Amino acid sequence: MAEAIGARPLAAYMGRDLLCIMDSEKTVREKTPDMEKALKLPGLLLHTTAQGRDFDCVSRSFAPKLSIDEDPVCGSGHCHIVPYWAQKLGKEDIKAFQASKRTGVLYCHMAGKRLKMAGQAALFSKGELFGLKVTSS
Repeated sequence: MAEAIGARPLAAYMGRDLLCIMDSEKTVREKTPDMEKALKLPGLLLHTTAQGRDFDCVSRSFAPKLSIDEDPVCGSGHCHIVPYWAQKLGKEDIKAFQASKRTGVLYCHMAGKRLKMAGQAALFSKGELFGLKVTSS
């Protein structure tokens, strides 16, 4: 992990994705993983996160296994990131900052085992389904 990220995580957790807890917001913002080495790490995505100064947490999400170097603002990634910080900080409401080039803020609320997320989204696709017949019994 340290070789792939360029810094040694304080801790790492494995779910669907690999969540690496870093020592500082600066490390999260400044380190961009070696994507070839990140491909060999377990998990679908690689998330780096640290406690923030102006936000509860700061993170970045990388998905070289999906041919995406860095996800600008990763909603599914925050399903791994936010529960960690909610427990660590002892709070249900987490204000998260994704420190990608585009950046984004996520307003998150832990509701038991569920996570509610809000923020500004960028529309990238719009579609309609035809021929879908819905029946009920």
